[in-house]
Amino acid sequence: MKYVRNISGAFTGGALGGLLDSFNIWFMGKVGLSDLIGISMKPDFTAPWLYQRMIWGGLWMLLLLIPVWKDRTILRGMAASIFPSAMVLLVVFPSMNKGVLGLEFGITMPMVVITLNFIYGIFAAYWYVATCSNQNHK
Repeated sequence: MKYVRNISGAFTGGALGGLLDSFNIWFMGKVGLSDLIGISMKPDFTAPWLYQRMIWGGLWMLLLLIPVWKDRTILRGMAASIFPSAMVLLVVFPSMNKGVLGLEFGITMPMVVITLNFIYGIFAAYWYVATCSNQNHK
């Protein structure tokens, strides 16, 4: 049962982190922060868009199952978030014709993706730690 709890904790943390990340990018567009920092990406907060991001968020955070930095929750979450950031910047955005790193959305887009994904990864890592109480984490 320990493995089921660990998988569930990592996936759920990632899915909820995906929800947080989605809210953050949507909110940035809604309140004008995206315009302020020169980002043209302003997604609509729709169920299909959110569902996809939460499922992928959960799948990506299965990386938390890798036993590295068990006592460094923040670093673990940040490290796990680098992989989905790379996927978005190097595969997803170019496939959307937004250029490598999503620069067609704005010059600050790579930093926005990395920063918001750090928040997502840290949230997911803390969720994972909280649900997998048999592990010693800081």
